[in-house]
Amino acid sequence: METVLTAADLRFGYSDRLLIDGVGLDIVKGEIVSIVGPNGSGKSTVLRLLTRLLNPSGGAVFLEGEAIARLNTKKVARKLTMLPQTQDHLLDMTVRDLVRQGRNPHLKWYEECRGEHEDVVDWAIAMTDLTALQYRQLYTMSGGERQRAWIAMAIAQKPHTLLLDEPTTYLDIAHQLEIMELLRHLNETQGITIAMVLHDLNQASRYSDRIIAIKDGKVVRQGEPKAVFDQAFFRDVFSIEAKIRIDGGKPEFTPYGVVRARAEEPPEARTATKKRAPTH
Repeated sequence: METVLTAADLRFGYSDRLLIDGVGLDIVKGEIVSIVGPNGSGKSTVLRLLTRLLNPSGGAVFLEGEAIARLNTKKVARKLTMLPQTQDHLLDMTVRDLVRQGRNPHLKWYEECRGEHEDVVDWAIAMTDLTALQYRQLYTMSGGERQRAWIAMAIAQKPHTLLLDEPTTYLDIAHQLEIMELLRHLNETQGITIAMVLHDLNQASRYSDRIIAIKDGKVVRQGEPKAVFDQAFFRDVFSIEAKIRIDGGKPEFTPYGVVRARAEEPPEARTATKKRAPTH
């Protein structure tokens, strides 16, 4: 197995506390990986560290065997791209103009997007089923259509690896499934390695080869969905009770309760409840 992205003992935080504490993980060429965990666990921070949007206070990230901190920006962009949760700062342009921006890492400063670069733009638009919408302004489109446009821009870079931070957030269920199917199609037909932060654990299970669970800034479980999804996983990572069943070879869970930590009885209460010895 060829590793395309590695985090080695990553640490990140502030003077008073670490947000990421010794994270180590590998992303293997050609796989789909979902990074999951409770809110505030550090999932999105890990993604930003992997893409050099944040600089770790310790540890290192390796992109295709090279320390990413030593690579120039264009070289990184030709191999790796990331879509953040929101991209509302570029809504006043057409789909095609947005997708053209994905060719910037392959252009010299004096070049324009034309010729073979326009062919790649055509391909990215077709792959995301946006040909009929390519001259629409982004602000006139639905959330699902806009998300496809951003994915088209990302794959126009022709990256080896695509990272996404909660790509289905704010979308209705139909558009969520549309995006997940698109990502699987890109993985299967184009060989793009995909790692993404997901909140929907059943979607993570159904569409991923492997799941990495993060809690309190540390990797606490990882493996194939069947190996990760058990009752102890849901109790320990998400503090819930869950029923698990297998559907189409993939586990699905249904929550049915919250695991509540039992507060320790204060010493004075324990003393008061002790049975006193009879006096004579």
